[in-house]
Amino acid sequence: MTRELNPAATAASRRRVVAAAAAVSGCALVVASAAPAAAHGSGHDRHTRYVALGDSYTAGPNIPTQVDANCARSDHNYPSLVAADRRGTVLKDVSCSGATTEEMWKAQGTNAPQLNAVQRDTDLVTVQIGGNDIGFSTIIGTCAKLSSTDLTGNPCQKYYTSSGSDQLVLNILNTAPKVTRVLRAIHAKAPHARVLVVGYPDLLPDDGSGCYPSVPFAAKDFAYLRDTGKRLNLMLRLVAGLNRAEYVDTYKPTVGHDMCKSPADRWIEPLQPASPAAPAHPNAKGEAVMAGAVLKRLEGRHGHGR
Repeated sequence: MTRELNPAATAASRRRVVAAAAAVSGCALVVASAAPAAAHGSGHDRHTRYVALGDSYTAGPNIPTQVDANCARSDHNYPSLVAADRRGTVLKDVSCSGATTEEMWKAQGTNAPQLNAVQRDTDLVTVQIGGNDIGFSTIIGTCAKLSSTDLTGNPCQKYYTSSGSDQLVLNILNTAPKVTRVLRAIHAKAPHARVLVVGYPDLLPDDGSGCYPSVPFAAKDFAYLRDTGKRLNLMLRLVAGLNRAEYVDTYKPTVGHDMCKSPADRWIEPLQPASPAAPAHPNAKGEAVMAGAVLKRLEGRHGHGR
């Protein structure tokens, strides 16, 4: 299932992986903020060649208008909105629903390997990947099914920690070298490109509260799954910083607009969407907020508000 990294790692890179593992596992770690990479051609006086890589959170399944049936890709996903906002930007969006890091090198239906789109003259790359590597869809299905056995407890957490270690934490740690490999491949193919790693939005209430049956998880599993999402984002932030990439936080801007909120207030749809979007995925508002977070990063503003 997993792809092994080329073992020709230096001692320094091994130390970095150990540091990242310690942070995701909850150990104390102070991470220096990585200086933003220089933006090659990021100004508006020339064409900016922008390539968007990623999974369904990037592609925007079911959001009108769908422009690629194989990948369930929308023309109102955040890469399209970012490109429309930045004059002179030429977008090549190869994001595809269901993609893992493997699909950076492997075709997915009619979608060619995503890294094929990155060329030497690429100026900007955004990549949002890792959710499917840790088993996002399987986790949701498993936790929803287990909720019927103990609505007030934490059957999902018990299931994933029954071996004595947290399997979801291990999944995140095992995904870190895969994302590292993707970033190194991007830099090798486009050495002058500005590379942004886009994190995942807030799916569940940040305060740990639940909303069964709208989102069918057991009461105490909401906090566990929220923390799993935060650990995934922490890993992405660390890997970005260690690999000459910038991290885009989409979690903080979406707090308070999770799956449990009313249809008018939520930017992430629940398992039975009311707005055009895939279950447990951003709707059009969510994609717009993620676009705003990317644009703020590109413009050098690091605020997390709307």
